[in-house]
Amino acid sequence: MTPVPMQLPAKVLHVEGGRHYYGGARQVVYLLEGLSRRGIENVLVCPPGAAVAGHAAPFARVLPTPLRGDLDIGFVARLRAHIRAERPDLVHLHSRRGVDVWGGLAARLCSIPCVLSRRVDNRERAWAAALKYRLFDRVIAISEGIRDVLLDEGVSPQRVRCVRSALDARPWLQPVDRAAFLREFALDDDTVAIGVVAQMIRRKGHRHLFEALKLLLPKRPQLHVLLFGQGPLRAELEARAARDGLASNVRFVGFRDDLTQWMGALDVLAHPADREGLGIALLQAQAAGVPVVATRAGGMPEVVDDGVTGLLVEPGDVLALADALRRLVDDPALREQMGAAARARVLGRFSVDAMVDGNLAVYRETLQERAMRSGS
Repeated sequence: MTPVPMQLPAKVLHVEGGRHYYGGARQVVYLLEGLSRRGIENVLVCPPGAAVAGHAAPFARVLPTPLRGDLDIGFVARLRAHIRAERPDLVHLHSRRGVDVWGGLAARLCSIPCVLSRRVDNRERAWAAALKYRLFDRVIAISEGIRDVLLDEGVSPQRVRCVRSALDARPWLQPVDRAAFLREFALDDDTVAIGVVAQMIRRKGHRHLFEALKLLLPKRPQLHVLLFGQGPLRAELEARAARDGLASNVRFVGFRDDLTQWMGALDVLAHPADREGLGIALLQAQAAGVPVVATRAGGMPEVVDDGVTGLLVEPGDVLALADALRRLVDDPALREQMGAAARARVLGRFSVDAMVDGNLAVYRETLQERAMRSGS
């Protein structure tokens, strides 16, 4: 049999279901830009009013399409109509909440090759995974941790490829204006600032940090925590901080679109998550030269080199979390050493070009396999 030549798609139809411009949506835009620079036409299907649309517009034709979550079976028909009109070479699904199952079904009904990006490390029931992942030619795990979860659920290794998320490090390399940072957040000159950049949802582990602060603050009143982000648990966390006597040392600063200006002024980034696919905020902090305290969950051990660019603890281990934070809070020289190592590691291993090329390799493999199967 004559080998089928490796081929690039001329057009890819992408589907992103998120409404906010969080880490996953940023990865989609990085990919769209990289594919566009390589001469590939992109079409993006996303919910009306989704924040990703404006960021993606320079690199893709955006098709706002209603998407109402896991129970919205009507999305199959809406996506099939787009596929038939656009005639892409491949469909790439980038999120869950209706996108994965209904998107995979729509692609299957149109006989179009389909790739799914898996960005979270939560486990699914084996029977559900066995049914769902048959819809996709390939599943792209954004970390080895997620790949391991998929294999444990019984997904065939032949379907799963790991392509790590990336970071455009340039915005995070800007010089730090520490004085402006202290003024912006009304902090004293001797403040040691710990930042948390995460949605306020349970799996991000804010509660573990609060428990650790109760152990640290009595001897370290100069320690302050800035909580960047928003989410359904904000009111609950604010009440908890007040109840535990932490309110004067914990600031809820909300979602900031100027985070690149302030990240490098933090002394430590804390990410005590119970689960995490990879952790884009960890990459951002390290690019800014900030050491990280995180957990050995999901893909985070692939981002943080324990003892070199930061410190890792077991998820939910409050005593270990407090001890790791104490080491960095009390040792400015160690913070500087780890921060420098962190920046060098991110610049060397998590480039956008590597991520785009990794996705392209999966596209080529998928299209070649389909061509061989069809005998064309």
